[in-house]
Amino acid sequence: MISGQPFIGSEAIATGQIPKHLLRTRYRPVFPGVYAEKNAALTLHDRAYAAWLWSRRSGVIMGLTAAGLHGSKWLDEDLPIELMWSNARPPSGIRTRCLTMRPEERMRVGGLPVTSPARTAFDVGRCAFPTHVAVGRMDALFRATGLSVDEVATIAARHRGVPGLRKLETVLSLVDVGAQSPKETWLRLVLVRAGLPRPRTQIPVVVGGWTKYYLDMGWEDVKVAVEYDGEHHRTDRLQYARDSARREELERLGWIVIRVLVGDTSENIVWRVRDAITRRQSVLR
Repeated sequence: MISGQPFIGSEAIATGQIPKHLLRTRYRPVFPGVYAEKNAALTLHDRAYAAWLWSRRSGVIMGLTAAGLHGSKWLDEDLPIELMWSNARPPSGIRTRCLTMRPEERMRVGGLPVTSPARTAFDVGRCAFPTHVAVGRMDALFRATGLSVDEVATIAARHRGVPGLRKLETVLSLVDVGAQSPKETWLRLVLVRAGLPRPRTQIPVVVGGWTKYYLDMGWEDVKVAVEYDGEHHRTDRLQYARDSARREELERLGWIVIRVLVGDTSENIVWRVRDAITRRQSVLR
């Protein structure tokens, strides 16, 4: 009997691992011809492995699937598995693309052929996501892998003329590994697009000779910071108390901290930040 990761049904029957009559009673199809145990909760790796088997072990995992295998966070679990493979009619749950790739742009991850981190970023950054979504996904990939912009630019130089290079250039100019959530990426881009100076992310605040706090983003020269507060700050009483103490100490240290909550509009956020910077600059003159 077979257990664990997905398998090709016809191969399991041919080798005598599963009697034919049990294939459909104890297992379920993941993709055409590829099966897994009926009650198995499939991980991203399991789904990617099943898609690779469906491609006759010929495809290369790419795009957001590759990003997830490289450790990127904040990806939807139900996103299609992306494969670099020539097939115009993939089944539901798989997305295929026929692209040119050099041998050094692929590697093995968990036994699967996967695009390298730099090649993965090259593909993700060129996709037709809204810019803030693409930047958020690149922030996560860069943070997970330690990628540099230069490494991705090197890949781009090898593939001149492919679609999306201008989009990739824009996205790379906005990437910041300091973002710890998609909302923080969104907030940073709201500020940058409004014409404010690009904020530094994860600003260390030293108290008593050691770093006690990190601020999401801000400007150290005027001591103005902007932080995104998630729902847990209001529903977790212990966290709320800690945040209150933190806020009071930062104020004593001279920081103006703009708190951004769910539902705040871009216009309101920008106005509050501009006002804080202006007030602080007037004092420092």
